[in-house]
Formats: sequence, C-alpha cells, structure tokens
Amino acid sequence: MLTRALWLLLRIGLAAWLVAAAGAASAAPLVISQALTAAGDFGRFPEEAAATREVTLPDDWSRSRPRHDGSVWYRVGFDLPAGTPPEQLLALYIERVCTNFEVILNGRRIHSGGHMAEPLTRSCHYPQLITLPAAWLNAQGNVLDVHVKGSAVQRVAARQRAAGLSALQVGLQTELAALHAERLLWNVQSVQAVSVTLLVLGCFMLGLFAVNRRESALLYFGALLVGWAVLSLRIWWQDVPLSTATWEMLGCGAFAPIVAFVVQFLLSHAGLRSRMIEWGLLLQCVLMPATLVWAGPARVFVAANAWYSLLALEVFAAMGLYLAAIWKQRRADFGPMLFILGGTAIVLLLEMAVQLQLVPLPRLQLMHFALPLLFLAIGVRLLQVFAHALQAAEANRSTLEDRVKEITAEIERNFAQLSELRVEQVTEKERKRIAADLHDDLGAKLLTIVHTSESERISTLAREALEEMRLSVRGLTGKPVRLADALADWRAETVLRLGQANIEADWRGPAEEIEHLLPARAYVQTTRILREAVSNIIKHSGASHCKVRSSVGERDFGLLVQDNGKGIPMELDGKLDRGHGMSSMKHRAKQLQGQCLVESGPGYGTVIRLTLPL
Repeated sequence: MLTRALWLLLRIGLAAWLVAAAGAASAAPLVISQALTAAGDFGRFPEEAAATREVTLPDDWSRSRPRHDGSVWYRVGFDLPAGTPPEQLLALYIERVCTNFEVILNGRRIHSGGHMAEPLTRSCHYPQLITLPAAWLNAQGNVLDVHVKGSAVQRVAARQRAAGLSALQVGLQTELAALHAERLLWNVQSVQAVSVTLLVLGCFMLGLFAVNRRESALLYFGALLVGWAVLSLRIWWQDVPLSTATWEMLGCGAFAPIVAFVVQFLLSHAGLRSRMIEWGLLLQCVLMPATLVWAGPARVFVAANAWYSLLALEVFAAMGLYLAAIWKQRRADFGPMLFILGGTAIVLLLEMAVQLQLVPLPRLQLMHFALPLLFLAIGVRLLQVFAHALQAAEANRSTLEDRVKEITAEIERNFAQLSELRVEQVTEKERKRIAADLHDDLGAKLLTIVHTSESERISTLAREALEEMRLSVRGLTGKPVRLADALADWRAETVLRLGQANIEADWRGPAEEIEHLLPARAYVQTTRILREAVSNIIKHSGASHCKVRSSVGERDFGLLVQDNGKGIPMELDGKLDRGHGMSSMKHRAKQLQGQCLVESGPGYGTVIRLTLPL
C-alpha cells in the first residue's frame, strides 16, 4: 500500500510534464463556454424554446438555479476543429460534473457515468474523458447533449459536492488525456496516496501507544490519522450503496470524533487534561449527527456549516492552549508546531471561506490534500521526538546498567569486607576465650609448679613453659607493639641468653627514632624465630661471637643474625630445613608474608636473614 502511494505521488510530477509537452506539441482544444439548458426530468433535451435558456459554463447550480435538485440538460453545438487529422480520435473533456451525468452525441448516447437514480454514482471529484466516435461525428453542426443529475447545495454538507458543470473541451484524445491524467492525479489519486500514508502512519502510532500506554497523545493522533483516512473515502468511492442524504449526514457527522481526536491530541501532548472538555467532546459526538437528522435533508448545508464553524473555533482554542503550554514547557517544539498549526489554521479558514461562497471553488482539494500533508508533518515531528527520546532512554539505560554494575561490585566488596570482619570478630572472640582459659587454668598450674617443685630442672622447665604460654596469650589478645619497644625487648633477651652461654653479643640497630607499629602476632612470631636462632647458636654452633643487625625500611624491617661457629655439617647440605628448627623458622616467616634465609658452610659460621613486612 505504501509503495502504491509513493508511486502515485511520483506520477504527479510526470503528469505535469506531460501536460506541458502536449501543449507545446499541438494546438489548444476547442473550449465550449456557452450552452442551452433545460431543468427537469426529461427523457431527452426538450426542443421547445420556452423550456430552455442560455447559461455560461462553468455553471454552478447554487448561483444559476438555487435550490434546484434533480436533472438539468445542457446542449452545445460544435464543428470539428480545423486541421484535425482523420486518423486521430477526438474526445470530450469535462473537468468537473456533479453528481453524475450521461452524454448524447448527435442523438446517440455515447457515455453514461453510472447510476442516474438514488443511490447515485458520485463523480464530483473525478474529471471525465469521453471518446467521440468518429463514425458519429459530422464535419459541421454536431450537437452534444449532457444530462446532469445532482443535488442542490442545501442538500449537501459541502459546496464541493453541490451540482454543477464545468466548461467543455473538445480536442484530440491524446492531448486531452494528459489534462485528464493531471486532474485525476491531483483530485483523486493524490488523495488516495496521502490517505494510504495516513493509514499506515496512524496504525504505527497506535502500535507505539500499545507499547507505551502513558503516551495518550499517540493514541489520539493515531486515531485521528486513521479516521481521516476513512473520511477520505468520500473523495474516491463513487458507488456508495447509500442515498445522498444518508451519505452526506454520515460524512458530516464524522467530523465530530475527528475534531475530538484533534483537541485531545493537542491537550495531551501539551500535558493538559480536562474532564469537562472530555465529556463535552463526547456529548458533541452524539449531538452533531442528532441535529443533522433533526434538520432534515433539505437543510444539511446550513446545519453542517454551523457545526463546522463551532468545530473550527474549538480547534483554534485548542491550538492556542497548546502553543501557550509548550512555550512554557518545551521551547524547542514551539517553532515547528507554530508553523504546522499556523498552516492548519490557514487551510481551515480557506475552507470556511469556500463554504460561505466568499471565494470560488479551488481546483485542489484543500481539506483532503493540504491538511493531510500537515498531519504528516506533525507525525514526522512526533517520530523525531520519539527517536530522540528512544536514544536518550538507551543512553540512560546503558548508564544505569554501568551504575548498577558498579553498585553491585561495591555491595559485593562491602559484603566480603563485612564477612571478613565478622570472621575476624568471631576469631578474636575465640582467641580471647582460649587466652583466658590458658591464663586462668594452665598458667595457674605452671606457676604452682614453679614455686612448689623441689627439682630445679622441673622448676626451670615450668618457668620456660610459663613464659611461652604468656607469649602465646599475648599473641592472641595483645595490642600492636611499637617496633622500637620490640627491638629493645629482643635485644635485652638475646644479649642476656648469649651472655649466659659465654658468647659475645654484638647488637646494632637503627639510630633514628622508629614510629612504626608491629602487630601482636608478628611480634610473637618474630620473638620465636629469634629465640630459635639464638638457641641454635648456643646449642650447636660452638661460636664465641654473635653479631645481630636490625634495619627498618618504609614497608618492612629485617634482622640479620651471624655467628662465627663451625657452621652446618656437610651431611646436612641441601637439607637445612630438616634440623635445628630451620623449618619452623621459615614457616613462621612465611605466615607473616616474609622470608627467612639461611646461609652456612663448614668452618664459616651461619647467617640468618629475616625480612618481614610492616
């Protein structure tokens, strides 16, 4: 359907070009603008002079014979145009005849437009091209009768469907065919193309509303486009199975819901809503057809134009409210919508002027061609806004997804931290419980052994066990220790133990003030590593001198313990971790994320390098 609509629009330009080409290639056709007329339901044109009168074509019945409803006969005479080639067909071209007609040439009927009784075939918007049979033509004195059946202007809802006959043209069929094609394209086919486009766009708008129910403006605008496409049937549907009165009332009454859709679209698109207006528009959809029925077929034109004036005022008021609202809300939409609505207002005013006979009938259907183009402009604008909103929503969705991912990762990190904190809290609580049990139970018993044992060895072992227990308890519950204090404690203990073993001790540490803190666990593990190293020197090295160096960096601190003893025997080469507590020393350093290196050789003493992070 959409392809056909685009093809018809393309033919508009082609038809205009053909008309220009035909006019340049041949002489102008014979234009007949005078005719004898006889009004009445005659079987043929009456020959009595009293029943006829002369009129000028085009003949508008609302001016030449007001309130006449029925049949009018037209008679014209013509000679064949000079220089007409005998092999060329001649044709009669009628730009407008309303409502229906038949043609008689030299007493013989050569064309009938369809039903000449109710329901009439409606040809008001169709140009007519009738081939004139060459065998029935005379070189001179041809008589052409045109029988027109139509309605008085009072019985139709618009002047475009009031009865009348345009000027007649007789000429070459090939020449007049271009004129006929052009007028058919502008009057009928262009309306069909625009109507199909409106129908497709209207269904699309309704589809958009189906997926986004909050945008009620899409519903009203889609219903407006579909309704207008259906209303355009009046232009090109010729054989409607309804009487003229019924068809006119239905077509006029359809403007009430059309205007309701227009008003509701403008208000909803501007973010306005009024229950009173909604009920008023609904009531109007009932009152308008009721008043048309009450007025009767003889007064359709008066009642319809009264309603048209009221509906136009409603549309103008809705336009004013809409423009005032978007001026405050969306300045970017004001300019384009002012241009579109201004064009709509001009078309409506021109149409009202046509109906009030202030201006002659236009050759182009303003209401059914120009107005739908403005509807399409509004539709394009809505699609642009929708596309921009869709892009913005997609960007916001992407941003929201990224933000959700960030928040989710942050929540997971917080949850992991809380879990770790909970584990630490539980662990700390359990450590305190174990430390309390050790201190209150095992510590008390060891202290009793120290003071009551008669054996000096047992008392010494108990005292050492008590010291180890207190160190373990401190590791479980103690607070961080200043590194300077820890170094002082280690120095005092190491020098004391080495001195008791007659080993000279040389301890040197950093001269500057140390502000670093050492966790209780690190303090305990480092104390045990240092004790194990000193014990090995006393028990196994046979050294007479021991050098200890301590250093503190920005992120770690180190201890170097070196003796001048006999070193580790060759049979333990490559197996240092198997004896002298080396394995436990390295394991403790690894637990603290540090390292403990042992260097030794027979006769060269042993070097232990301990590095731990702060």
